[in-house]
Amino acid sequence: MGHLDHAALGWLTPALSYVMACIGAALGLRCTVRALGATGRSRRNWLITAASAIGTGIWTMHFVAMLGFSVTGTDIRYDVPLTVVSLLVAMVVVCAGVFAVGYGHDRSRALFLGGLTTGIGVASMHYLGMAAVRLHGDVDYDPALVGLSVVIAVVAATAALWAALNIKSPVAVTIASLIMGAAVSSMHYTGMFAVSVRVAPSDASLPGATAMQFIFPLAVGLGSYLFLTSAFVALSPTTGERQASASAQRPVESAAP
Repeated sequence: MGHLDHAALGWLTPALSYVMACIGAALGLRCTVRALGATGRSRRNWLITAASAIGTGIWTMHFVAMLGFSVTGTDIRYDVPLTVVSLLVAMVVVCAGVFAVGYGHDRSRALFLGGLTTGIGVASMHYLGMAAVRLHGDVDYDPALVGLSVVIAVVAATAALWAALNIKSPVAVTIASLIMGAAVSSMHYTGMFAVSVRVAPSDASLPGATAMQFIFPLAVGLGSYLFLTSAFVALSPTTGERQASASAQRPVESAAP
């Protein structure tokens, strides 16, 4: 049985992964709040941005944390196509959940379906990412911990969508994002503690890419996307600000000769 280390680089990867989860959650919540105050194409665009932010944040959190994952007695590689599929799954399923809330007429039903869909999608992303791991040996899972990780994912997703529907102030969104980041991190490490590896030492080369060859550059790129999108959202006017600006301009226009 190989010894698993989930923080081979110290507290750097857990801390950085938590930060990425919080940024993705905060950006997703702010975009969802903007979407609920918009109509037509603007609402759709805000919801797509929210879904991409949450999905990207969760995926980046997972693989930044995986940079600190090691198993004694074997190298670790990642199947590139399957890793990319895990990212697409995260975005598509989160998008379905966010749109269910954004366009649902019955909010309770939309929240239930959106939370369930998004939570299962987050869990699927995690275990697809784990299925992309290549090492010398066999990977097994504790079913009870796997089930617990899925429950945490569904509860966290439902809580995040509830926050998007009910929380409007930036301070409240920040607090909700910190809680959401902790929930996503808890789901990840619960799923990782479910893992056990039976190492079969071998000199054969493993297929796939190392974490630094593939995961790290992609995580940096997606992290940059989150930061840039956060700046865009922070600088763009809210619906209330646009309405106030339009109201302020009307008297000027009516007074003009």
